[in-house]
Amino acid sequence: MVALLRLSPPRSPSYLLPSLLALALFTLLFLYKVDDFVTSTKTMAGHNLEPTPWHIFPAKSFDDETRQSRAYKIIQCSYLSCPYFNRSIIERPRFQTNKPAAQCPEFFSHIHRDLAPWVKSGITENQVMEAKNFAAFRIVIFQGRLYLDPYYACFQSRMMVTIWGFIQLLRKYPGMVPDVDLMFDCMDKPILNRTERQSNPVPLFRYCTTREHFDIPFPDWSFWGWSEINIKPWSEEFPDIKKGSQAKRWAAKQPRAFWKGNPDVVSPVRLELLQCNDSRKWGAQIMRQDWVQEAREGFEASKLSNQCTYRYKIYAEGFAWSVSLKYILSCGAMTLIISPQYEDFFSRGLIPKKNYWPVSPVDLCKSIKSAVDWGNSHPAEAQAIAKAGQDFMESLSMDKIYDYMFHLITEYSKLQMFKPVPPPSALEVCPDSVLCFADEKQRLFLEKSSTSPSLEPPCNLMSADDSVRS
Repeated sequence: MVALLRLSPPRSPSYLLPSLLALALFTLLFLYKVDDFVTSTKTMAGHNLEPTPWHIFPAKSFDDETRQSRAYKIIQCSYLSCPYFNRSIIERPRFQTNKPAAQCPEFFSHIHRDLAPWVKSGITENQVMEAKNFAAFRIVIFQGRLYLDPYYACFQSRMMVTIWGFIQLLRKYPGMVPDVDLMFDCMDKPILNRTERQSNPVPLFRYCTTREHFDIPFPDWSFWGWSEINIKPWSEEFPDIKKGSQAKRWAAKQPRAFWKGNPDVVSPVRLELLQCNDSRKWGAQIMRQDWVQEAREGFEASKLSNQCTYRYKIYAEGFAWSVSLKYILSCGAMTLIISPQYEDFFSRGLIPKKNYWPVSPVDLCKSIKSAVDWGNSHPAEAQAIAKAGQDFMESLSMDKIYDYMFHLITEYSKLQMFKPVPPPSALEVCPDSVLCFADEKQRLFLEKSSTSPSLEPPCNLMSADDSVRS
């Protein structure tokens, strides 16, 4: 008997291998597109940005992140952190006071001087775009929201913290900050010389200026904290310094001048200051700051509140102006300021021989000794100058700093001859997106410097005409 043959059903063609290949190709293409997208996204933390070409510093490294984690952070922080779904209208605050606003401090009148070059002609969009050649980033405030367009990396976390300051201003005075389009450089030295650019001044914001420059001074990042060297936000740092200054009575403080800092910043005056390190001969103690060693020791030896045991403290400019001025004045010592070339937004309110003692750079060591000798023979007068300097800094609260920012931006916006609109390359920035990019220590400092809607209106800014008459 012949066995029956069992025929298997015909096999259908297999699509598994082509499907896997297609999926792999799609995944590779997707990853390529995501990587391309991520590498084209510039961030306030410095991703995909080169250092400013006019002030070179080491490029930022993100080697502590994997490629995947870095891509996730850039996408999450740049595109997913801000509540785009919440488009409610930002309402102006209802202040809980019927009292008229207090008068702004007199130095606020310098806002009018800083903006004077554009009062007659106004500020055109072309002038703003020309300022881009000197800017690290562009800020557009539109309908109460902030948009950022970064061009170059800033040193350390300057850009991030400066943006945080702008965001806090919008939180403090919601719905009150006008639409504005401005360029900002986060490096130290002003570069728009009035003589060279007299025919076409361009507006550029930065942390300091001189009388020979058009650069517009703005409160520096360290008011919101300088996490890299462990300096807390101003609202905490000043009280700590003042407390440290009260640890010893004036008579018990060391009767000499003290300076501690970094002389290796292309600063002739700081290099010359090193020659004055002789307590007996010049009445001065000059110390070189070793930032590498300080970082290893957690900055304990450079704690500002521990440096107020001297009757006199010296302020010497570095590469340009230095953020140290506010901390030195806060110490309750008679501040010896060596003929400054640069000025920040508040230093123009300081009065020589009332808030500080001016020191000539000519025969520097002799000038310091002369100031120390005068102070030691006139202790009451020296102590009064010291207190006046500290009182000035105490009056510079964060409320006053936000008021200065508010009035500067408001007066600047009045000069714009165009309607500010966020460019396509700019991304919205909000508190969550800034905190998303911050590391653990930066986040701690930022959160400590967070503000809330004000219960009182900004101070009343003197008009340009009144400031000229005064």
